[in-house]
Amino acid sequence: MVKIKLFWQSAMSVAGVLVYVMLVSWLMTNGDKLFGKMDGYIGPVAFLMLFVFSVAVTGLLVLGRPAYLFLSGEKAEAVKLFFYTLAWMLVIVLAVFGIAIFV
Repeated sequence: MVKIKLFWQSAMSVAGVLVYVMLVSWLMTNGDKLFGKMDGYIGPVAFLMLFVFSVAVTGLLVLGRPAYLFLSGEKAEAVKLFFYTLAWMLVIVLAVFGIAIFV
C-alpha cells in the first residue's frame, strides 16, 4: 500500500512541476505582449528573478515531501519517493522531447 501511495504522490509532484513549467513557458513566450520590450538591465533582472523563484518552486515540489519524510525518520520511504519522482520526471521529459520531435 505504501508503494502505491508514494507512486501517486510522486506523480502529483511531477504533474505540479509540469503545470508550473508550462505556465512559465507561456509567460516567457508572451512576455513581449504582456510587458512590452524591456530595455536596459530590467529584462535580465526579471528573468533571473523568475529563474530563482522557479528553482525554489520546483525544488519544493520535487524535494519537499522526500525531505519531510527523511527528517521524520522515514528514510526508506523518502528515498523511494525521490526516485519515483525522478522516474516520473524522466517519463515527462522523454514525452516532451518526443512531442517536440514529431510536431
